[in-house]
Amino acid sequence: MAGSPRRRRSWAELLAGRVKRQKHDPEREQKLQNSAVQLLRRHQSMRDLLLEIEDPPCEKSCFSGLIDCDSDKAYTDGSHSFIGSAFRDQASKLGVPVGILSARTVACSVKLVCEEPSHPVLLSTEQRKKLFSLLEIAQYLLQHSMFSRLSFCQEVWKAQNALLLETAWRLHVQSVVSLQELLESHPDRRALAAWLFRNLCLLCQQIDASCPSLDVTRAMLSDFVELLVLWGFQENLDLRRVAESGTMTQVAADVLRSMLSFALDALAAGLQEESSDHRVVSCWLGVFRALPCGRVSADALKRFLSHTLTQVLTHSPVLKASDAIQRQREWSFARTHPLLTVLYRRLLLMLSPEESVSRLQEVLETHEVNWQRVLSCVSTLVVCFPEAAQLVQDWVARLMAHAFESYHLDSMVTAFLIVRQAALEGPSAFPSYADWFKPGHSCDQS
Repeated sequence: MAGSPRRRRSWAELLAGRVKRQKHDPEREQKLQNSAVQLLRRHQSMRDLLLEIEDPPCEKSCFSGLIDCDSDKAYTDGSHSFIGSAFRDQASKLGVPVGILSARTVACSVKLVCEEPSHPVLLSTEQRKKLFSLLEIAQYLLQHSMFSRLSFCQEVWKAQNALLLETAWRLHVQSVVSLQELLESHPDRRALAAWLFRNLCLLCQQIDASCPSLDVTRAMLSDFVELLVLWGFQENLDLRRVAESGTMTQVAADVLRSMLSFALDALAAGLQEESSDHRVVSCWLGVFRALPCGRVSADALKRFLSHTLTQVLTHSPVLKASDAIQRQREWSFARTHPLLTVLYRRLLLMLSPEESVSRLQEVLETHEVNWQRVLSCVSTLVVCFPEAAQLVQDWVARLMAHAFESYHLDSMVTAFLIVRQAALEGPSAFPSYADWFKPGHSCDQS
């Protein structure tokens, strides 16, 4: 009828018409599929896109449930096989791989689950319930080769500020996407390091007896620490992934360094009991009590501990040898902050006193150091490890011999500072300072 409005044909009908009119052209078909994939990735609203091509309407199908996380029906009704079939049908209509469509849809649903969180890093009970059901669907799609992990990761990181740390961990625990795979897919390594540092600090604030999800928070922290140590200090990396692992090695090193630097700076500034900073420092330094990590080799763990000890001794080297002479008594074992003492003891125990003394010697020879930390570490060494007294005496003897043979003043100053510090801990831990000037002392005999 003249003047009557023409019916608007759906996108699927338009595509169907093109298929009928044109001969089969593989190259053209590939270009069309690539264009469809780009459209899918750039489309701002998955709900609107599915509404455009869904028949029956999207609100009545499984897709509305996946995307509308306020609906309990999404996670209780319908079989996974029906959802898989629906994804295949819609992917066929759109002309895109089913794995990309399902990954994009599940990612949108994950972001909706994380919206308006009641906690900065943890899911609420209701959010957790919805996420579990959503991950069950993702697991089914993975098992039937209908889910692209890479596309999912790329989509999730588009809204990284909305991604809760627990959600990332749950994806790992439920074997949808591993933490390593998820983090490696981040497009900006500096932004990733900042995101991890910020979220680990927030997580550490929650680990105390009053936390209702204490087991979850501890498991999360353990898994993230294990991955960072694995990335940063593991040898025998797959040569096919050298470039990628090298970049992630830097991310791991940055995060671990930032966490320890935060703790050391907070200790130096003075910590108030029950403050958020105190909880973060206490939690992070407590990580060293839970080592070793499951997948981390003994050699990698030792490299991490040695690196950590070096950072402790060299961080913020504002105190010089002249400061040490004046303030040495303030740095005894009894006056060192208990959290720092716990860290020293754990590092020294896992490295062994022999390796610790060797590391102390190497650091003093090659780095500018923070003398307060060097000397408080020496105090902890002789107080907590009786066998270390002789190791320290032998070290001092070598320093004195080098000082007299090579006229090396720094070696003599270092030797006297170490002897004086160790002697401050009393005769039960180390010979008195005066004994070092008596004829016949072992140092003189050396």
